[in-house]
Amino acid sequence: MIHIKFNKNINGFQNEIEICDQLNNKHIYELDPMYRGFIEDLFNDIDERDLVKCTVDGSNKKYDIIISISNIKRYVSIKKGVKNSVHVEGISSFIHFLIQNHVRRDVIIEYLKYHYADGSTNGTGGHRLSAEEYKRVHQEKVDMINDEINHESLIMKAIDRFILKGNIETKMIDAILFGVNDDFIWMKREDIIKTVISKKDVYSSAVHFGPLTVQPLDRCLNRNPRYEKKRFCIQVKWYNLADDIIENMNNRCLLESSYSGGNPS
Repeated sequence: MIHIKFNKNINGFQNEIEICDQLNNKHIYELDPMYRGFIEDLFNDIDERDLVKCTVDGSNKKYDIIISISNIKRYVSIKKGVKNSVHVEGISSFIHFLIQNHVRRDVIIEYLKYHYADGSTNGTGGHRLSAEEYKRVHQEKVDMINDEINHESLIMKAIDRFILKGNIETKMIDAILFGVNDDFIWMKREDIIKTVISKKDVYSSAVHFGPLTVQPLDRCLNRNPRYEKKRFCIQVKWYNLADDIIENMNNRCLLESSYSGGNPS
């Protein structure tokens, strides 16, 4: 049995530094086998004597580290732990995204009702419900939202916005690395797209784009003024990120085995 942890008790920024340190100023032949496999998958036509450079990007972009070999750069997002948040933005810009992509007005109104769950479309209602309380009464409305937004063309744009690029012009990520410096898995951009699209018809009681769940950053049910402004932001979570990466890596191994004529068992 393979022991999988992919986590330890450090913050995200420290985790990025530790991973970066394992790569920076190392020749490929010097890398730990796990890192070497990652680098060889991420880059084409490299030599084991090539020098790897790696820097942490502390700005608010989708990628966390930049890996360079011979002036070729790869941009990598790093995640760890559970219930991974992949995107946060203001509710108004998210609604604008839906409008731009021709989501029906009645569906947008229903999303706003779901988001605030207080009987209003702008957060001014008196009685706030939890997500479970709201869905207990209005699940058919949530299902209607999901039927409208879970088509491939819109999900492709959601993938760009929520995972690969963000809602500002910047470089797209080339991969997600999930885990910590001594225990990680990864998924490249093309596999991220395939994985999210493949799950567009998987049922969820929450608002979602494929496996990406959309929810308020905080419903602030106790009306704590410190967190009130979070009601006016959306958060996108990829709850089963680790499982989906493992599934993708297993599928790739099976495919490579079939190409080579090997026995996948």
